[in-house]
Amino acid sequence: MKLEPLFDYHANLAAALDVGAGPYGHRLIVEVAGGAFEGPRLKGRIREGGCADWLTMADDYGHLDVRATFETDDGALIYVEYHGHVELTDAVRAALAGEGETDFGEAYFVTSPRMQTGDPRYRWVNNLICVAQGRLRSGRVEYRVFRVSND
Repeated sequence: MKLEPLFDYHANLAAALDVGAGPYGHRLIVEVAGGAFEGPRLKGRIREGGCADWLTMADDYGHLDVRATFETDDGALIYVEYHGHVELTDAVRAALAGEGETDFGEAYFVTSPRMQTGDPRYRWVNNLICVAQGRLRSGRVEYRVFRVSND
């Protein structure tokens, strides 16, 4: 098994909506205000509206629950969803508050993206297993997405 680069992407983030402490942890809703993705076989933008991270923070980890709509440069729509975890280090907490940045590998920040489309040109994404590593930048999150390969 090996990891093959699939695409990189960034999502521009709106200010977090603080829902507060609930039965499963402290909930933030972080809406996505656009972005872009690019790789050898995929390129386009992240559509605004309905895209967000419904983040729950508990036990020094953020538990990600993200849904987004990717639109390729040639007009295909791809539904993307992923779950994952980000370790709430001091640097991550500062970045979430808009007071800093993190880098890839600086903290545990791993997701498992899943994609769905009906567009025949991109139907190949429907059966991929992917993993991604994230980092926080000023006003955005960035990911490197890898396809798990059998080769």
